[in-house]
Amino acid sequence: MDKQGQSTANGHIENRTFDEIRVGDTASLEKRLTLDDIKLFAIMSGDINPAHLDDDFAKSTRFQEVVAHGMWGGALISTVLGTELPGPGTIYLGQTLRFRKPVRLGDVLRVSVRVLSKEAQHKRIVFTCLCTNQNGETVIEGEAEVQAPTEKVSRPRAVLPRVRMAERARLHEMLSAAEHPAPVSMAVVHPVDEVSILGAYESARQGLIRPVLVGPRAKVQTAAEAAGIDIAEFELVDVPHSHAAAAEAVAMTRAGRVEALMKGALHTNELLHEVVKRDTGLRTERCLSHVMAFDVPTYPRPLFITDAAINIYPTLADKKDIVQNAIDLAQAVGNASPKVAILSAVETVNPKIASTLEAAALCKMAERGQIIGGVLDGPLAFDNAVSEAAAAAKGIVSPVAGRADILVAPDLESANMLMKQLTYLADATGAGLVMGARVPIVLTSRADDAITRLASCALALLVAEQHKKVGP
Repeated sequence: MDKQGQSTANGHIENRTFDEIRVGDTASLEKRLTLDDIKLFAIMSGDINPAHLDDDFAKSTRFQEVVAHGMWGGALISTVLGTELPGPGTIYLGQTLRFRKPVRLGDVLRVSVRVLSKEAQHKRIVFTCLCTNQNGETVIEGEAEVQAPTEKVSRPRAVLPRVRMAERARLHEMLSAAEHPAPVSMAVVHPVDEVSILGAYESARQGLIRPVLVGPRAKVQTAAEAAGIDIAEFELVDVPHSHAAAAEAVAMTRAGRVEALMKGALHTNELLHEVVKRDTGLRTERCLSHVMAFDVPTYPRPLFITDAAINIYPTLADKKDIVQNAIDLAQAVGNASPKVAILSAVETVNPKIASTLEAAALCKMAERGQIIGGVLDGPLAFDNAVSEAAAAAKGIVSPVAGRADILVAPDLESANMLMKQLTYLADATGAGLVMGARVPIVLTSRADDAITRLASCALALLVAEQHKKVGP
C-alpha cells in the first residue's frame, strides 16, 4: 500500500506505528534535481567537490556534466522514512546504499521504500530502498533499518521558509509544466559545436524533444565526439553548410516532419532569413517576435519580456502582434489570462512620447477584441508595472499595475537593456522563444547553461502542444 500524501492531506504529518505496518507496505516521493538542491546540499554538508559545482571541471569527468552528491538521494530516502513510513518518531539505525547511475540536473527521482521484515522485540523494521529516474533506470538501491514508533503521532506540518539561492534563480517550473509523454520533434539547425549538440542531447535525454540534426555529417559527428556523447540514435540529415541546413530545416517543418526549430552554431539572421521567406518560409499573418520567460528572485511570478531580439523599432501594428505572441506563450505555460503591462517612461498619455500613445491604442485594441487572451494596461512605467506599492503611491487603480506577468517594451533597445539588467543585477535567469511563426523557434546562446537550454525546449514543447489544439 502506497502511503504517499496521506500524512499531508489535512495539513498534518502523521505516522504509522509498528503494529500498523505490514510487510510489503510501501511509500514514495518524487523530486526533480535543481542546481539549488546541489548548492544547498554543498552548503549543509561542506562537500564542495567541483564535480558537483563547477561546470568546466565536470566536463572533464566521466559524466561530462554536473551531477548530484550521492547522499542527496540518500537524504530523500530519509525523508520518506521520517515523514511517510513509518513517519514521525522513527529512529534511523542504519543504511546500506549502492549508487548505480548519476543523478543529473533536471532528473526526476522517484524514491520508494518497501517493508522487507519486522522484528517485534525491539520494534525494528528493515526497508528495501530504491531510487529510479524518469527513464525508469535504477540510480540508488539498498536497505535501511529503523526503530519504528509505538505511539501514534499527528502534528501540524511545519511550514519551512522558502529558500532561494541569491546567486541564481531557476526555471524548473517550466520543466515541470512540460512533463508530457510525447516529446516535440525538433530540427536542430547546424549543431556543429559542443554547446549546440549538448543542448539537443540533454533535452532529448529529458524527454523534451526528439531531435533531427541538420548539418554537415562530419562536423556534427566531430562536435558530438568532442562533447563526449553518442548521437547514433538521432536522425542526422547531411547538408553541405549552414545556409543549406537552415533551408532544409525550414523545408522539413513545412512538410510536417518536425514541429519546432532550434538554432545551432549559425547566426540568428541566417536562420530567420529562411523562416521569413514569403513563399518557402514559415510566416503567418503575424510578425515574428522574441519572448523571454524570466524567473526573477525578487518577483513572485514568472515574468515575460518582449521584444529584445528581432523588432528594432516596431510599429503599432507590429506591437499588436508582439503582444499577442507574448500572451500565447504565457498561456502555453499555464497562465490563462496574463496581465500585460505596456511600458513607457511615464504612466500617463503624453502626445510628445509616442510610446504612451501606442500603449493607449493597444489597450483599446484589446477592448475591441483585436488582441485576445490577456488583460492589458498602459502606459505604465516600469516601477508601476511590477510594484504594487509604487502603483498605489501614484494612485493607479488597475488589475495589471504592480502584478504584471508580461512587460512589453517600447523598442528593442529598451527591452534588451531591461533583460540584461535583470540578468546581471537581479540574478534572473530566462529562457526564450521566437513566436509568430508556424512553429516555435529556440534561439540558443553559447552563454546558455544546461537548465536554460532545457527550459527553452520545454517552452517549445508547450507551444507546439498549444498549436495542435488551436493552430499556430
